[in-house]
Amino acid sequence: MPNLATALKEEIRRLARKEIKAMVGTTQKAVAQYRRDIATLKRQLVQQEKNVEKLRKRLLAQGGERAVLAEEPLSGARFSARSVKAQRRRLALSAVNYGKLVGVSALTIYNWESGKSRPRKTQLSAVVAIRGIGKRKAEKRLKSLGK
Repeated sequence: MPNLATALKEEIRRLARKEIKAMVGTTQKAVAQYRRDIATLKRQLVQQEKNVEKLRKRLLAQGGERAVLAEEPLSGARFSARSVKAQRRRLALSAVNYGKLVGVSALTIYNWESGKSRPRKTQLSAVVAIRGIGKRKAEKRLKSLGK
């Protein structure tokens, strides 16, 4: 009897190992394929980022400055109606010209200054980008936008 119990246990153990090996084998193949796919996707991502950077540089060289500025990420930028008004006065620009720099209408500028509305993220990034420029640079940008 003890031999029969041991033989039965060994047979069960052998069959269990066989089943486990079959299951693990298919899982290992799937994992290997997924890793290859991930590596391919990472390579494609790097290539696409390089292409985007080339296109951004080309756009900047062609004078598409406003479009590139709108895509720059914001780092803790805040909006204040008073600051927009003060900035426009500092640059000595009308609402129409300031709006051209930012890419919005004069009415939008007035609404921002009065606190009736707030800029969207893309518009806010353009406002933030203009904060650091001086009068001459603002006039130069307006001339380039007018062409």
